[in-house]
Amino acid sequence: MSTRLDTLLSDHPALWRADAQARARRVAVPTGHAGLDARLPGGGWLVPALIEVLHEQPGVGELRLFVPLLRHLGRAGASCTAALTSALGWIDPPHMPYAPALGAWELDPARQLIVRTASPAQGLWAMEQALRSGACCAVLGWMDQASMQWLRRLKLAAMESGGVGILYRSLRWRAQPSPASIRLALEDDEGLRLHLLKVQGGQPGWLPWQ
Repeated sequence: MSTRLDTLLSDHPALWRADAQARARRVAVPTGHAGLDARLPGGGWLVPALIEVLHEQPGVGELRLFVPLLRHLGRAGASCTAALTSALGWIDPPHMPYAPALGAWELDPARQLIVRTASPAQGLWAMEQALRSGACCAVLGWMDQASMQWLRRLKLAAMESGGVGILYRSLRWRAQPSPASIRLALEDDEGLRLHLLKVQGGQPGWLPWQ
């Protein structure tokens, strides 16, 4: 039985393997918030990983949350694998990244790869290709609709390349299962709160957020 299973996996490398995450070389990048670091395995955002962010609408701090991570990955030579460049990918962002804001966050505007697609399916494909290509150490994507199959493909692409995928989606998908390494929600309920819905190896729960 084991031999047949090994043959199946070798013949179909696109199959997602549950132990792929354990085999990957991972590092933790501090988030800049002690309370959040305390709930994450290793004390920060794990790299590589697929992180899924649920929010009601853009502009609630969903980008600022990852500035320390993007700043770390965007530094030349800071990528967790030598095959990756320090470019950051943006797939179908709701607004064009603003160069002065990027500069204030110490992110080089010249190292941002911005992709616009014509459909959600094209957006998911572009995000997967950007992760697999080695052209980007991190890829941010805004694709509200994503099947379980596509979520697995994005996670596999991130884990195999050594990069980080950050997928932004609507809060209405909260009940949908997800293979993401970390899944969180930003909710504005009498003050912005961060809800860690799923943290592999960490502690889910609520945190106040500014």
